[in-house]
Amino acid sequence: MPTAPVPPDAGTILLTGFPGFLGSRLLPRILAREPGLRATCLVQTKFADLAKQRVGELEAADPGLAGRIELTAGDLTAPGLGLEDAAELAAAVRDIWHLAAVYDLSVAREVGMAVNVRGTRNVLQFAERCPGLRRHHYVSTCYVSGRHCGPFRESDLDVGQRFNNHYEETKFLAEVEVASARAAGMPTTVYRPAIVVGDSRTGDTQKFDGPYFLLQWLVRQPKVALVPLVGDPTMVRFNMVPSDFVLDAIGHLSGLADTVGGTFQLADPRPLTVSELLDEMCRATARRGIRVRLPHRPTAWALSTIEPLARWVGIPGSAVEYFVHPTHYDTTETDRLLAGSGVACPPVADYLPTLVRFMQAHRRDANVGVLV
Repeated sequence: MPTAPVPPDAGTILLTGFPGFLGSRLLPRILAREPGLRATCLVQTKFADLAKQRVGELEAADPGLAGRIELTAGDLTAPGLGLEDAAELAAAVRDIWHLAAVYDLSVAREVGMAVNVRGTRNVLQFAERCPGLRRHHYVSTCYVSGRHCGPFRESDLDVGQRFNNHYEETKFLAEVEVASARAAGMPTTVYRPAIVVGDSRTGDTQKFDGPYFLLQWLVRQPKVALVPLVGDPTMVRFNMVPSDFVLDAIGHLSGLADTVGGTFQLADPRPLTVSELLDEMCRATARRGIRVRLPHRPTAWALSTIEPLARWVGIPGSAVEYFVHPTHYDTTETDRLLAGSGVACPPVADYLPTLVRFMQAHRRDANVGVLV
């Protein structure tokens, strides 16, 4: 029986952020596009066992991935990414996917600067050493906008904004580094997700934060539940997107030649107002909500400083700001390039009950932090 031909070596991709939620799900999509492509995942030592387990799961799900994923110990914050064979790897790398970051609204500034900013700078310096680099893919966030009031376009970055926390600030500073390298000629594509929640079809997620804080508050109450309000919920839009939309959008956009040099906001083009979202949350949790108006600043302060109160409510003070967030995210270019692809952000009402079912079926998980 003749053996199948071995695919030609298409080179190597370097991926950071494995074995994180998005990285683990994006990697098989990337490798599926080019059968000869291999992946080297930069993994922090403390995540080594989980990364090995995740590779085994990916190979079991798709035997075609066997032998194509290599794990290498490294450190984003170290010169040369802490790699022993940096020069050899740089010679083989064709694409870089930089997903790793501290995804924590309460991150200390020094940690955010080390991982988000210095880590991104180190990845860019490594990219400059790759003679065969085709593209550098960088996952940012819509919230580089900070507290900018009004529309924030995909071409916007520094608009004089202030920031709610060090997460936003350090992701902004990291994207400034990326924009500078792109202006100097590095072939780069930037993806900015809004608030990412679970899979719209299964509810699967790695962490329960963001809107889940309020959902958990609702399900802990009787059928008639108190719903806290800050600001004017009819004037603020809450932009969240399911993880499968983010993955599908990145998968599609990254495969287009004309997205090199672009920035794409992976946000809901028709986000609900906070008032509409609260109605949907009450429906999804089968609660009749009684709205209780609270003063914005004192509420955020109390939840940030009075630990017993924050523990009882289960909503951190840092999350309050996103229910009075004044920014609207323009998605013109993203929508244009996704048109006709079958990839679109589903309406919140269609998938919110799925998120609630998954949340209620699984233990609370505060898995928020660094995956590098």
